[in-house]
This record gives sequence, structure tokens and C-alpha cells, in this order.
Amino acid sequence: MSDEVLYERDGHVATITYNRPEKLNAINGPMRDGLNAAWQRFLADDAAWVAIVTGAGRAFCVGADTKEGGSVGEFAGSFFEMPTVNSFESGLEVWKPTIAAVGGYCLGYGLTAVATCDFVIAADDAIFGMPEVRLGVPTIVGAMRLPRRIPNLQRALELLLTGEQFDAQWALDVGLAGWVVPRAQLLEEARSLARRLCAGAPLAVRAVKEMAYRGQQLPWTDAVRFGETLRRYVSSQPLPPDWSAPSR
Repeated sequence: MSDEVLYERDGHVATITYNRPEKLNAINGPMRDGLNAAWQRFLADDAAWVAIVTGAGRAFCVGADTKEGGSVGEFAGSFFEMPTVNSFESGLEVWKPTIAAVGGYCLGYGLTAVATCDFVIAADDAIFGMPEVRLGVPTIVGAMRLPRRIPNLQRALELLLTGEQFDAQWALDVGLAGWVVPRAQLLEEARSLARRLCAGAPLAVRAVKEMAYRGQQLPWTDAVRFGETLRRYVSSQPLPPDWSAPSR
């Protein structure tokens, strides 16, 4: 972990915080290393059932730090040997539920991370944008993520191809955000949703999330067979001692 990224766990809810507020949480090399370490820690932490991702200070994350660089990490080997799926944004498999709590600017890599999360809660001052094309750089993972999150492809392309910035109400209208709340209530709303998600048995929740995503990509029969395998495995595992079914 690094000072640029904070990892805290309260009960079964982990919070990962982008922590370069003086740079509007722009991602440099140390922050990239910290983010990768935080997600690996979350995956390895059996007591962490849900993650909230947020930013310290005025912004969620304004994307890559173009002055310091290193936002994608450093890897040994020639170009074609570099790992492709090397971060949460680029496809690290995280089947525990994830919530983005977005306040202020959410641009570039920041928006790619938000589009990767299962739930997006936006503060009323949130601003979303993909400025890369205006800098002469194509966004690749962002171009893959956003059409999956925004049902209307034209609105997704509007975001990706114009480089313009859009407010929280726009994000809600097009389906990028699920909720818009006052900035002062942002983290409490995220924690409230996290607590609701923790009401489900953790392995069952993860299995259902995985089916929701994989089931869209597999042929029907293959999806059902995969799902039955998951169901039988999860049903055979002991429940956590500190979890019990909520009373009806």
C-alpha cells in the first residue's frame, strides 16, 4: 500500500480511497501501485464482503497524472509481453460487490474505474468525462466499459468521442449512475447500500453477481450448467459464523 491510496475496513465493508487530494487524485506511479495493492488486499480479505471506492477532497479522480506518468504501472518485458489485465479497471475479476461513491470530477481512468463498479452513487456536484480524445490519446478500456454501462450507445459515444463533461443528472438519466444524492450524504448513502448488500450470504452474493455478468456472454445451456455448478458448490460451503439470514 502507499500513502496515495487508503484501505480501511469497517465490519464487512472495505473503503478504498484515492488519496492525492492536492492533485485532484490524479493517478501517478505510486498511486497505481497502491490501487493494485488495495484491490488485491480486498480480494484476499475474507472478512471484506463489499468495497466502496471514493476519492479524498474535491474530486473522485481526474484521470492520469500527465506530468508524472506511470498511471498504468511498470512491467518487465517487451511491449507485447506486458500484462493486459493488470488492474481493477482493465478486468481484474472481483466478484464481491463494488460501489463507487463519486463526488466532484470523475475523468479518464477515474471514470473507467467507476464504470467497472457494480453500483454508482453520484453526488450532486459530480462531473463525468473522458477527455482523452481532446489530448490526442484514445481511451481503450474506457471505450469497452462505458457502452456496457450506458444502454444507449449514442449517449456512451457522446461521452467518449466529444471529450465533453457531463453532470450528475445526465449520468443518472443515461444509466451511468444509479442514484444522485447531496454531497454531504454521499458516503453514508454508499455505506447504507453496502450494509444492505451484506445482508446476503457472501458466497451466494458473489455467485449471483458472477452469473449476472457471465450469463450475458455464455450460450444459454452453457450458462445454466455453469450456474448449477456454482450453486452446488456454494450450497456445500459453511456459512460465515457472523452471518445469519435477516428476519422477515
